[in-house]
Amino acid sequence: LRAETRSGMAAGRGAAALRRAWRERRAALLEPRYTPLVAACLCLAEGGVNLWVIRRVPYTEIDWKAYMQEVEGFANGTRDYTQLKGDTGPLVYPAGFVYIFLGLYHATGRGSDIRLAQYLFAGLYLLNLLLVFRIYCRTNKVPPYVFFFMCCASYRIHSIFVLRLFNDPVAMAILFLAINLFLEERWSWGCLLFSLAVSVKMNILLFAPGLLFLLLQRFGLLGCIPKLCICALLQVVLGLPFLLVNPVGYLTRSFDLGRQFQFKWTVNWRFLPEEVFQNRVFHAALLLAHLAGLGLFALHRWHSSKESILTLLKDPAKRKPASPRLTVNNILWQTSCVCPLNASAWIVFILFSSNFLGVCCSRSLHYQFYVWYFHTLPYLLWCTPTTKLAHMPKVLLLGVIELCWNTYPSTVCSSLSLHICHGLILLQLWYGTAPTPVSHTPPPSRKPTATSKKAQ
Repeated sequence: LRAETRSGMAAGRGAAALRRAWRERRAALLEPRYTPLVAACLCLAEGGVNLWVIRRVPYTEIDWKAYMQEVEGFANGTRDYTQLKGDTGPLVYPAGFVYIFLGLYHATGRGSDIRLAQYLFAGLYLLNLLLVFRIYCRTNKVPPYVFFFMCCASYRIHSIFVLRLFNDPVAMAILFLAINLFLEERWSWGCLLFSLAVSVKMNILLFAPGLLFLLLQRFGLLGCIPKLCICALLQVVLGLPFLLVNPVGYLTRSFDLGRQFQFKWTVNWRFLPEEVFQNRVFHAALLLAHLAGLGLFALHRWHSSKESILTLLKDPAKRKPASPRLTVNNILWQTSCVCPLNASAWIVFILFSSNFLGVCCSRSLHYQFYVWYFHTLPYLLWCTPTTKLAHMPKVLLLGVIELCWNTYPSTVCSSLSLHICHGLILLQLWYGTAPTPVSHTPPPSRKPTATSKKAQ
């Protein structure tokens, strides 16, 4: 009887919770405090979506076979990085890629069990989604209905994970784990994971300017040096087998910043003539634009203090006025900005905007590069104040960006539209976080009321 009573009470509480959720269904879609509930539902749905995609949509071979050929050379004893190659050309990723995909090589029968690899990447997709949702729960800025567009509605992202098996999702999942550690005040472990993500693919370096700014703000110059040493030391340890054999070959191949991209795969510069696309002057102009954008955001959007940005080099305890520590337990309301952000949201804003500036100025974006910033777009769009009428244009921006990335091959119209969308997001980030004029007039004095006199 007691067991039946307990089960009946549990059923009653479950029914009451469902009725309450139904009554508050509008709030559940609009209020960020419902993000955990919506995230749980979407993760369950995504499990089914990924299984359906794997079983119903044909797998497309692009780079998986080449990945397996590249790591097979390492498995056979080759330590000269210049000798590791596959059907698509030489290996051009750092050493972390080799170790992770060597594990997949052995787990999938030397890369022959494609279906098992797809299931493993489906698991990676769900893990990546959980890490992203955890970040959004901490920032508490994005209305939950937006997450539908970040999950089930994106064909291209599902394709990158479970139909193409690229290494980009692996790097991004590790990166999001690192950001979660930053939000938990575990900066050393976060830097270790950040460096591991870089060792899988170098696009993670687009987050590096924002991370450096945060480390300086949090620890000062001397305090952030040990964190940077952690990043550097891991790169040395991972690359040691190759550095001992051919250090120049390893460094020039795995960290080749001047590598040329093929025009036929570009998503963002299709409207340019190919000779301009390949021109080194054009590449230098993009680099200058990237550095200028980072400088402007660092000086006028990331740095909230009225003092010079050079004060970041000092120990936080010695800054005048004393700078509050950037911790998630110490809520840092940016009172001088249009959009007040808690410390978690501020950390995420700096990292995501740093990456987005790099994406906007990239020499070329290929289809798998969409995952570099896809999961950050809702935050970039909704971290600034949003009126009721502004929700629809932001959703429209997400839809147009998705359409651009699903246009294959890219066209003049799709690449121009992508740049327009990126430009609109940049404008929103710039003006939505602009400092507001501070009034120096003292507030009007109020005569004490009877109630206040009693309180005194």
